[in-house]
Order: sequence, then structure tokens, then C-alpha cells
Amino acid sequence: MKKRLTNKLIFFYVNYLKDLYNVGGRRIGVFGAPPIGCVPTHRTVGGGLERGCDENLNYGAKLFNSKLEAELTSLGQSLPDENTRLVYIDVYNPLLDIINNPLKYGFKIANNGCCGTGLIEAAVFCNQLETTCEDDSIYVFWDSFHPTENVYRIIVKQLVNKYLNSFL
Repeated sequence: MKKRLTNKLIFFYVNYLKDLYNVGGRRIGVFGAPPIGCVPTHRTVGGGLERGCDENLNYGAKLFNSKLEAELTSLGQSLPDENTRLVYIDVYNPLLDIINNPLKYGFKIANNGCCGTGLIEAAVFCNQLETTCEDDSIYVFWDSFHPTENVYRIIVKQLVNKYLNSFL
């Protein structure tokens, strides 16, 4: 099932990238999938009593990422404009490192979100009617799916340092 799904997703991705190229896109960064099995929602739903990461979902993300990176390389080599840059951007490993080593980055809580119970609420369910934690700076996740602004700052800095020259 995961192989068919990832193949279908890659097919759509590649066609979209070809469309971007055909309308003039020449420097395109493509983000891989994050460690989706480690977000609080999926820990709650598929992480067992210990609420560990759902490794089945993480396997799917890693499978998708490896196929995406290979297809980007292949597509980039097949396009006629040699100045084209299709850059695979790994967000899986930087976010997983923060989740697995929160103290290293100044966080204390990596398995719950700041909003609501932190176990299942996300997006529109985190609103002015929902309670939030007192100090979001110690949380890796804002809600049960999305990292906090501080996590994004760390990841963006890492990604800029790692990938910026790939676009030049």
C-alpha cells in the first residue's frame, strides 16, 4: 500500500514540477515529508500506550522522501535548461533531531502540543476558546501537528545554511 501511494504522490509531484518548469521555474526547492509519525496526533492515535512515534507512518515518510530525492535528481538531469536547480530539502531529519533531543535545542516537551490537551487538537481546534500552555517556548509543537515558531526558526536557519548555495 505505501509503495503504491508514494509512487502516486511522486507522479503528481513530478508532473507539477514539470508544469512549474514549463512556466519558467528554474530554481525550485522541494520539501520532503517530516517525521509525521512523531507529531502528537499520531503518537496519540498510533503510538501505543507509551505514545511513542508511529514508525509505520515514519517509514512511509522516509520511503516517500527517498523516492522524491531520486526523482528530483533524475528530472533535473533530463531538463534542457542546464541552469535549472531542483533541490530536495530534507526536513525529516532536522525535525526528528529536535523531537528526539529537545533539551539540546532548549525545549522540554516534545510529545504534546501547547494547545488544549496537546494530544489531538490541531489547526482550527486551537482557537481563542481553547486553553494553551503558559510558556510555548518549552514546547516543540504548538498544536498536535504543527511545530512552534521557535522550532521553525531553528529549522529554517539550518536549512538556509545547508541548501542556499544549491540554488546559486
